[in-house]
Amino acid sequence: MENKSKIALITGGSRGLGKDMALKTAEKGLDIIITYNTNADEAAKVVDQIRRSGRKAEALQLNTGEIKNFAAFTDQLITTLKEQFNTDRIDFLVNNAGIGGYKLISEVTEEFFDELLNIHFKGVYFLTQQLLPVMNDGGGVINVSSGLTRITYPKSSAYAAMKGAVEVFTRYVAKEFGDRGIRANTIAPGAVMTDFGGAHLRNSEESQKAISSVTALGRPAVADDIGGVVAFLCTDDAGWVTGQRIEVSGGLQL
Repeated sequence: MENKSKIALITGGSRGLGKDMALKTAEKGLDIIITYNTNADEAAKVVDQIRRSGRKAEALQLNTGEIKNFAAFTDQLITTLKEQFNTDRIDFLVNNAGIGGYKLISEVTEEFFDELLNIHFKGVYFLTQQLLPVMNDGGGVINVSSGLTRITYPKSSAYAAMKGAVEVFTRYVAKEFGDRGIRANTIAPGAVMTDFGGAHLRNSEESQKAISSVTALGRPAVADDIGGVVAFLCTDDAGWVTGQRIEVSGGLQL
């Protein structure tokens, strides 16, 4: 099976950063598969927008915190690839799906911790493990971390710790799969005004002013600031970039 266009699978692609990543990557000439957890209608809108731009696109349901379902998801993905894209391989995996979670260390429960762990680390680890065998040589993995692995804000200890683990894991993927020409990199957004984490930044003018005051470029990010970096990593222009953490924060707390 041959397919001239490369294919990127982007988890959590129905809104926010994932939506912008999907649209920007499609602009680079790739076909796109997004996953969504609950919002099928929004995912369908993203698919339609990509198709209207001339690229192929599909959406599949996936809860990235339910690791036991990954094998069945992979089977569904392969079926979709064969039926809609005339191939049985992807080229890029973007592990973007996530949830916010903010508690002081003294308030973190095991249940809260485990939910973040399953989505932000175990899910990333085992979905990557599951999909590397159906990835073309010369492809890539892009994991989404956070500026919170470099700087500290109270109430982010558990979330940031999971993202720190993902950054280490990413370097190991780069090392162990480099012989296949597969690259692995992490992007680390700073403070972004989306509906992530209950849209706490977007809804708080006070927080926006605080972030702006400690950001070199003088404002919080919007989704449009982030997606193009992922799109770049899904092109040959980034062919010699691997094992890297690329912070996309506008110079937050330099």
